[in-house]
Amino acid sequence: MNQRSADLLRLRPEIPNARLSPDMSPDEYFQNSCLRPVIKFQNHLLVAAFRNYITKHKGAFYDLTMDGKIEFVENAIQKDIKFRNALKGMIIGQFTIEEYEAYILNSSALNKRMMNMVKERLKDQLQLFRIEELV
Repeated sequence: MNQRSADLLRLRPEIPNARLSPDMSPDEYFQNSCLRPVIKFQNHLLVAAFRNYITKHKGAFYDLTMDGKIEFVENAIQKDIKFRNALKGMIIGQFTIEEYEAYILNSSALNKRMMNMVKERLKDQLQLFRIEELV
C-alpha cells in the first residue's frame, strides 16, 4: 500500500454499524467498507455542492414544499448528468488505488449504490438548505 492510500484510509471516519462479513456480495462489501466512509467523510463537500446547485437554479428549491424539495434532490441526482458526475468525482477521488481497481470491475452497479446513498444523505439533511443562509 502506498502512502496516499494509507493517508486516505486514516482520514476516513469509522462507521460501526456498517457491518463487513465474508458472506456479503462484493458490491455490498465495497459499499460498507469504502462508499459509506468516503461519503460520510465528504458530507460537507456534498452539502456545499448541492447548495451551489440550488443557487445555480435560481433558488427555486426554497419555494417548494417538503415533498417538492425531496423530488428536487432526486431529480438533481438522477437527471442532471453533469451534477451527478461531479458528485461521483468527489467520491471516487477519495478511493485508494486498490479500491478504484475493485470499483471499475462493477462501476455501473456501484455508481447506482453511490448515488442512492448521496441522495438519501442529502434528503436526510434538507434542514441545512434554508434561504436564510443566503442572506
